[in-house]
This record gives sequence, structure tokens and C-alpha cells, in this order.
Amino acid sequence: MKILLLGGTTESRALAELLAADMRIEVVTSLAGRVRRPMLPGGAVRLGGFGGAEGLAGWIVDNDVDVVVDATHPFAAAITANAHAAATATDVPLVQLVRPEWRPEPGDDWVSAASVTEAASIVESTAQRAFLTIGRQGVNAFAHIERTWFLVRCIDPPEVPMPPNHRSLLTRGPFDVDDEIALLRDHRIDVVVSKNSGGAMTEAKIIAARALGVTVVMIERPLLPVGDVVTESPEAVVDWLRSTEPT
Repeated sequence: MKILLLGGTTESRALAELLAADMRIEVVTSLAGRVRRPMLPGGAVRLGGFGGAEGLAGWIVDNDVDVVVDATHPFAAAITANAHAAATATDVPLVQLVRPEWRPEPGDDWVSAASVTEAASIVESTAQRAFLTIGRQGVNAFAHIERTWFLVRCIDPPEVPMPPNHRSLLTRGPFDVDDEIALLRDHRIDVVVSKNSGGAMTEAKIIAARALGVTVVMIERPLLPVGDVVTESPEAVVDWLRSTEPT
């Protein structure tokens, strides 16, 4: 069975390792190449886009792919839409590995935002010192805000307009709760801006905000097309693959 694994997440790397241990399965992990120094999984890797849904469908056919597994970031809307369209066009099963969302717990002060643009509007009207932790995609939505000071954390430097009052912090998770609490205190943060990515890699900021009573502007996930199978763990993907013969 040949698997095209659309990756770039912690879960996709764990899945690649699990699949590499099964001699009956050949897996190729595809990374979009948006991060300058991506964390590479085990096994075969390809970097770069496919040229939209049509290009992805062509790659699936040309490489005799039996199953597509979409284990991309929950906010990678374009990739997921292309994967769904390509899998449908080629009649290849699409398995989606979707990490669970974070849910508010007692002590959380969350303000929901339907988009990055809405989050920027909320911040502009409420925050004096904001911790912007949405990656570098969408930072430009905050570029017009002058009244708020921003701590902007991402892996690579944003290549878009930035808020006039900001400090960049370039680093990669996982992050420690105590360190996140110290970061919020040291920079006198009153609002954390986050996408509802879920997962343990960056959850420490949510726990730190809860501990300090800091408001979180939580950007909700986009609505995405649903695949043939939707799972929440790498192990569940492996179980499904091992129980299913390619069509």
C-alpha cells in the first residue's frame, strides 16, 4: 500500500514513524516548505506544493498512490480543500488526522473570534500589550494597530507588514508552562491571541493564561471538507490502514 502523507505537524511525524515500521506500507511525506528548517519525519520526503488540486490529483495518479492521509495543520484550509478535491477526482480514499481542539476550562477567559481579522478588531479595542501566537500567517492583519504593543512569536520572521510597536520572538515549541507564565509576566501581557490549533506542542500558553487570569482571543478553526475517514490519533490511522485493502 502506498500512502501520500500530507504532513508538517507533530502528529504527521509520529504517523510517519509508525508507518515506516510496517514493511507492507510505503509512505511519502509531503511538506509545503513554508518553514525554512522543517522538522523532517522518517522515510521519504518531498518538499513544495503540487500546483493546486489538479496538480495533486496528477501526482496521485502518476505515483500510484492508494491512500491520501491529510495530517496537516487544522488551519491549513487550502491544502485540505485541495486534498479533498484531488482524492475525489482520483477515487482514492482520504483519511484525515485532526487533532482535538482545545476546550475552555474553569478559570479560562476566552473571547472567540471567527477569523484573524476579527481577532485584530478585538485586540485593537481591548488590549494594551498582546502576545501574538498565530504563526507568521496573518500577522499583517494586526499591522495597522498603533495603540497595542505586541510580542510576536513564530518560527521564522514574518515577511509581511508588522505592527509598529512590537518585539519578535523566533522560536519553536514545545513550550513549558512555567516559562510561558514568566514570559507573560515579564512582558505584562494582558491578551493572548491564539488559533485553536489544539495539541500539546503549544498548549502551555493557554495554561499560563489561565493561571494568570489573562484573556485569550481564540481564533476558531475554519470549516473544512470532510474526508472518507476522520481520526484523532496516528494510531487510529494505522489501525484503519491495516484493516483496509486499497480499492
